[in-house]
Amino acid sequence: MRKLYKSNTDIKICGVCGGIGEYLNIDPTLIRLIFIVLAFTQVGILAYIIAALVIPRETY
Repeated sequence: MRKLYKSNTDIKICGVCGGIGEYLNIDPTLIRLIFIVLAFTQVGILAYIIAALVIPRETY
């Protein structure tokens, strides 16, 4: 069973997009672009902040 974690290796701000990309097995750049597009509606900024607070950091 896979779990969603913030990435420790693919970090730009908090590692949220890297973690979501690893979880969905897609390029994190696509996730970042989606958040940028959503940021124009303020939904992306709020979603990113909530995800950064809720998603745990990956442990080894």
